[in-house]
Amino acid sequence: MIPERSQKPTATSNDAFFFEKDKAGQILILGIGNYLMGDEGVGPQLIQEMARGTLPSYLDILDGGTGGFLLLNYFEAYRHIIFVDATLDGKPSGTVSQLRPRFASDFPSALSVHDLGLKDMVEAVYLMEKVPDIHLFTISIEKVVPMSVALSDAVQEAIPGTIEKILQLANQIKTTS
Repeated sequence: MIPERSQKPTATSNDAFFFEKDKAGQILILGIGNYLMGDEGVGPQLIQEMARGTLPSYLDILDGGTGGFLLLNYFEAYRHIIFVDATLDGKPSGTVSQLRPRFASDFPSALSVHDLGLKDMVEAVYLMEKVPDIHLFTISIEKVVPMSVALSDAVQEAIPGTIEKILQLANQIKTTS
């Protein structure tokens, strides 16, 4: 169950006004993926589901799409980032895994079709002066379906439990930092 929140989730943008606000006390939930590629778009679809609920005021959510280097500003602004992405890892569709990558090489080699841009961006993050605390939730998928916004049943059914795990992790991060 998503906890109550006094305000609607902050849908972040890349404009200067947004970044004038200090994000040090905020945690960013970042959904990565291509919405138009079926299960590959589970990250953005999970963010959309979170936007429909009520969230703690210390959470910001972002549909990062396949943003790659366009997301670097967020890594400078936030001290804690939780990624959500699809992965073609051979596990049953809908399997949720939680990782805490310490280096770019710790990201799974089987991240979905946009992984080149994401991996390059993560490499750049680890070259920055301040590296945020990064957590990664992956949802296993079996295939990419071009020009489809529909999720398979197994991947769709994984979303509520993944949101619950994300909220638990975010609460743990908030109470220990």
